[in-house]
Amino acid sequence: MSDLRVGLIGGTGLGEALGAAEGGARHEIDTPFGRASDAIVEASWAGVTVLILSRHGPGHVLNPSQVPFRANIFALKQLGCTHILASGAVGSLREEYKPKDLVIPDQLIDRTSLRASTFFEHAAVHVEFAEPFCPVLRQILLEAGSRVSGLGSREESASDPKPETRNPKPDVAVHNGGCYVAMEGPAFSTRAESLMHRLWGGDLIGMTAMPEAKLAREAEIPYALVALVTDYDCWRQKPALSDAKAQQEKVDPHVLLKEIIGNLKVASENAVALMKRAVELMGQRREQLSTCPAMHALELAIWSEKGRISPEEVKRLAPLWGRYFES
Repeated sequence: MSDLRVGLIGGTGLGEALGAAEGGARHEIDTPFGRASDAIVEASWAGVTVLILSRHGPGHVLNPSQVPFRANIFALKQLGCTHILASGAVGSLREEYKPKDLVIPDQLIDRTSLRASTFFEHAAVHVEFAEPFCPVLRQILLEAGSRVSGLGSREESASDPKPETRNPKPDVAVHNGGCYVAMEGPAFSTRAESLMHRLWGGDLIGMTAMPEAKLAREAEIPYALVALVTDYDCWRQKPALSDAKAQQEKVDPHVLLKEIIGNLKVASENAVALMKRAVELMGQRREQLSTCPAMHALELAIWSEKGRISPEEVKRLAPLWGRYFES
């Protein structure tokens, strides 16, 4: 794969860190779905072209429901993006996923409701999405986590369902697998919702992986996510205080937000180090990257009779499906 071009989508805390660290050409892209969140910065890491996009825009002015997900993925596709490594801050729904840790999730539950989730509004296109994250990219991220100083990779053992640590570090770990629950936001969960997400089997709670991951699949771009754990959400209550002590201590109404803000910088630094090492490995594994299943996601997914889809629509979405309409 000589034309490897890796899209890096930075979420809360990471978009600014990635963009500030790298100079390069800035691409202002118009798409059929409007403009992307921000200019896409084209740079080079370890000889690999990277396309860096801040998901929430300059100054983090776009809340999760306002992010132009379709424009972002379409713009990356127009620039020849072949693979995407994304990042995003999450709350932990499990004791073992500690604040400042990184998680490479393998599953998704979509609870968003206000976001356009397909490019194909005038055709019946049904992509497979049983495995929402690319297995090839996930393995590269996990290997990168075991090689970056200060990060230790956690893997699932065949004999023990709980993660075990390889090359453990005292400050942070990279966890293999987890179910990401995507909520609409922008408010955080109620405690009842947080407990419900745990009962569903959720391990992480965030606001941006969907529809981003699904749109990447429709664009035939392999996609993997680095989740930055910043807090324990609100399911994990602190031990109750005695009545006398409770009267003495002032209740802090911002305890969760303070925890998130306090851990975000460290988690972002860890994620930047991980993603840089992963890009370096991708440059060395080009043949392996050509086997990513998502690269052929539309091959059998277009159910509409192609002759009945308007030529204007075919042309409008040509970067996504044009090769399937060539005579």
